[in-house]
Formats: sequence, C-alpha cells, structure tokens
Amino acid sequence: MGRVRDAVRRLGVVGDLLRFLWRERLWWMIPMLIALAAVAALIVLGSNPAVAPFVYTLF
Repeated sequence: MGRVRDAVRRLGVVGDLLRFLWRERLWWMIPMLIALAAVAALIVLGSNPAVAPFVYTLF
C-alpha cells in the first residue's frame, strides 16, 4: 500500500485530484477525467502538423 501512496504523491496536482475523488467516493468521475484527458491529447497532437496525418487516420 505504501508504493501506491508514494506514486500518487509524485503525481502532484493530479495525485491530489485522485485522492480527493477517492476520499469523497466520486469514483464515477475518474473515467470521465480519463476520457477528457484523451480528447485533450488528441487535440494537442492534431494541432501539430507533423503528427496530424496520423491522428486524422484514426477517424
């Protein structure tokens, strides 16, 4: 259990958010945050001209 706590502590703000969600029993929000992060990553990658053709082939 100590390894998990150390890993979450190293995540900084994201770790604080995960700890808050776990403590407040808001587990259902974690998949939504993961989906939001995936969409944000696709937007960032899609705006890069070198990577954009590879992202566009996903759709």
